[in-house]
This record gives sequence, C-alpha cells and structure tokens, in this order.
Amino acid sequence: MHVGVLRPQTNTFRTVLDLSGLWEFRLDPDDAGAAEGWADGIPDGRLIAVPGSWNEQIAGARDALGPAWYETSFELPRAWPARTFVRFGSADYLAEVFLNGERLGEHEGGQLPFTFDLGPNLRPGLNRLVVRVDRRLFPDRVPPGGLPPSPEYGYEREFNPRTSFDFFPYAGLQRAVQIYGVPEGGLDRIAVATALAGRGAVVSASVEHGGDALRLRLGDVVSDGEELRLAEARLWSPADPHLEPLVVELERGGEIVDRYLLPIGLRSVEVEGDRLLLNGQPLRLRGFGRHEDFPVSGRGVPNAVTVSDLELLRWTGANSFRTAHYPHAEEALDLADRYGLLVIAETPAVGLFFYEPGLERRQEIALCLLEELIERDRNRPSVIAWSVANEPASAQPGAGQALRELLERARTLDPSRPATFASITPDDPVLEHCDVVALNRYFGWYELPGRIEEAASRLAADLDAIHERHHKPILLTEMGADAIPGTHADPAEMWSEEYQAALLDELLRVAEERPFVCGAHVWTLCDFKTAQAEHRPAGLNFKGVFTRDRHPKLAAWHLRERWKS
Repeated sequence: MHVGVLRPQTNTFRTVLDLSGLWEFRLDPDDAGAAEGWADGIPDGRLIAVPGSWNEQIAGARDALGPAWYETSFELPRAWPARTFVRFGSADYLAEVFLNGERLGEHEGGQLPFTFDLGPNLRPGLNRLVVRVDRRLFPDRVPPGGLPPSPEYGYEREFNPRTSFDFFPYAGLQRAVQIYGVPEGGLDRIAVATALAGRGAVVSASVEHGGDALRLRLGDVVSDGEELRLAEARLWSPADPHLEPLVVELERGGEIVDRYLLPIGLRSVEVEGDRLLLNGQPLRLRGFGRHEDFPVSGRGVPNAVTVSDLELLRWTGANSFRTAHYPHAEEALDLADRYGLLVIAETPAVGLFFYEPGLERRQEIALCLLEELIERDRNRPSVIAWSVANEPASAQPGAGQALRELLERARTLDPSRPATFASITPDDPVLEHCDVVALNRYFGWYELPGRIEEAASRLAADLDAIHERHHKPILLTEMGADAIPGTHADPAEMWSEEYQAALLDELLRVAEERPFVCGAHVWTLCDFKTAQAEHRPAGLNFKGVFTRDRHPKLAAWHLRERWKS
C-alpha cells in the first residue's frame, strides 16, 4: 500500500479514470463473505452510489456498521501509462481490497486516502474490483467506541450505536475511487516549503522520483534542482488568496518524462508570544467547526454541498474553519485555498482515552493517521495549524505522554505550522505543550444552562486564568447552544433560536475583548446527524447556525451582522 503518493491528475504523462457511480453492494452482518468467496464477486448484490455512506441510502441500514462488500468493474483504454494504481479517497473504517480475486491489502482509518499498485493483477479487458468495509465500533480503533459510558473512557453519555464521539458513525466508500496511470519511475511525492525573504520568497520542493534531473517552474522563473528563488513575491492571504502554479518536471535522457502541477501559496505562519501571525501580521480567526454531513449521502458529501457550505461560511463573514473531527474532502481544501479561508486541519483522533483496552494500538493508529493527514495537506496555504486530537481525556494518567508524542510528531513532520489539540478538560495539564491553546467551552449550555450573563463571566475568567498560566495565543475552538429550527421564545430560553443567538453574541464579545484570543469558532456551521441519545432530539445535534438542509437560523444573521460590519 502507498499512502504518500501524489493526488491523481490528468496531463500529457498521467491519466485518471473515475469509478464514481453505481456499484454492487451487500451487507454482511454475520461476517461470512470472506469464507464464502465474496472477494471473487458479490452474490445477490444491490446497487449503491459511490461515493456516499450506506447508512441512509439502503433501507433499514441506518445503524448497520458492517462488514459490507462493494464491487465494480473497469476496463483500461489501450493508450495508458506504464503503471496503474487505485486510490480510495476515504473508506470508513477498515478496508480490504481485492482485484480479480487477489488480495491487494488493507487500510485502517477513515477520511484519508490510500493507494494500491494494480500492475501485477491487471487483466486485459474487464477487471473486477471488490472492497470489504468494516465500520464496527471497537475500543482499539480511532476514534474508539463500542464501550459502555464510563468516566474511565472519558465519556458518560449513552449513545446508540455506542460511539465515544458526538456525531454519526457513517460507513462506506465516502469519497471518490480512482484508477490512475503514471509513467515508470515518475514523480512520486512532492513536499513544498515556502520561506519569505525580504520582498521575495524561496520555494523548496522535496521530491521523490526516478529520473535524472528535476526542474521547478513558477511562471517565468525556472530552477534546476529542488529550490527556486523569487525576487518579488505576491503573498497568499485571506485578502488576496493568490495561488502560484508550481510545475515540477522530471527529465530522463534529456527528455521530459513526467510533469505535475501543484498550486501553492507563498505565506508564513508563526506563533510569537501570545499572537498567531500570518505573513508577520496578527491573525484574528472567526468561523466555525464544520462537519461533513448531509441527508442521504451522509459523510459522502457531494461537491455541490461543499461549495454551498463554504459559500455560507463566507456569507456570514467568517474567515476560517476547523475540519472537525477528521480530515475533510480535498475539494473542500481546494476551495479554501482559492477563497482564502484559513483551516485548522484535524485528525480523526476524537474521544481518545488513555486506559486499556486498546491503549497501545490506539496510539499507533493515531500517529499513523496524523502522518497521513500531514502528507496529504502539507502543501496547502489554507492549512495554518494541525490539531492532533479533539477532546481527549487529557487528565488521565498517560495522556500527557501520548499527546506530547502526537504534538512532537506533527512538528517533526512539518515544522512550518503550529500544533495543538482541542481541549475540554478544565486546567488541562497538557496545554503547556501546545503552540496554540485550543479550548472547547460550553458555558451557557452543558454548564450554567440558561444563564447567559453568568456564562459570559465564567468564560472571561477562564480565558484570563489560562492566559496567565500559559502566555500563548488562545483559540476558542467550540462554543454554542442547540436551537431547534423554528423554536422561538421571549424571553430567550434554551433550545430556541433566540437563546442560541444571544448566547453566541455574549461569548463572542468576551473573546473579542481579549487581544490574546486569536479567534473563536462557533460550534457549528450546520446541524448534523448523531447516534441516538436522550439529549439529541431526532438524532441530531442542533448547534448549527444553519439547518441540516442549509437554511439560516437567527444566529446566522447575528453573526453576519457582527462579522460583516
């Protein structure tokens, strides 16, 4: 299996065949498919759309977490490059892949791409691709699940299915599946670093390849080798999200044998004292946590919904979002690069606890997924920080060592961006190891319910105390209240649109009054599906300022007035 290879693209030397469409599908609740030979073809399958989650597509399958089997066929055109791979944008959670009955391998962890070399198993004519996907919840997976609620596991609410996280465990092939061809010994990996130098910039590209010579080209500037210098640099920023088309060419025997186009942005991100800086200027983030969730398609969000979400985000006047609580689709980050939106990129490590069962394996998987995330998104100007976890049980023994290892691994893999995690633990002892302090705070909802003024005072005291302790920039990564669409109250009361809007107004005021708070993200952009629980009416989290079908609540108008004025 290859994880760090380049995202497929079509040009003179490379070709992509998209397998999106209708596939054969069959649930396998007894896990009998392997023994019955389904790797050679699924008997009595039904049709399902790929990409997309299976939970709302298939009648009666809402809570079915697998295993399940997918099958499709493809045929390559006669003119095709020398080497052939299959790339899965996301298979949630555990995928085992077969071509023409031969096992290619497996990948663990949803929302990140993985690739297999098809060459040895390809046939002339029609080829059969079969995938077994297992989304069951176990304590040694990331995120963990399948355990009863307990303080020992870091969560105390009962969900059905038994998640340790507050969003629905959608399953399946949720992003594009692509067959792609590349030249023999071509470009295999490109890691770009940019450094500002006076009015100019230096672009360095670490490239894995099998050629004789490498050439970088940015407009009229050409460099042989892995470094390119620009005398004048137009910087990428939210005000001017200018992308430079970096062309990487590979020569062998005096001829170009491979080429790759990579849009990059020239910009710098730094932490200086209690300020977060972009291109040397202090940042003030305003925005949202965002889930990938939509009726029927589940986590397999169509590109039209992705465009709509980021357009709504900009409509409010927001300039940033966090990819809660897993890596989002590459198309979402394409838009962020183009729109000048700033992104906190988060791994799937949500709800981590630091007791057995499964402790050592969870850490191993969390580290692997962090590496895959950084490999996928390190070249994007929109990504300004890595979040290595969300709401880990960081007060537990062993949490400090595990979280420090994740933070240090992020900095080792990419020293150009700050590393953090979103903490909900009071007096969190691990925050001292973060570059930016990221806090999830629900004063006025889970704590001090219905008491907006007390919630604002409590947040103010909390922020001041944490800043006094750590002297680092603080990002309020979550805050908010549920509002059932169309529910109104005067005076404002919990679950009404008025209460959500009023609470957010006060909490944002508190954050904006403090210069050491580098930003605040409302939880959340849109309502989203959850597992069933007594505090989740209709199986939904209603903290979105837009409904699940993207209609604005009162809070969305309040935010637009605040952020656009």
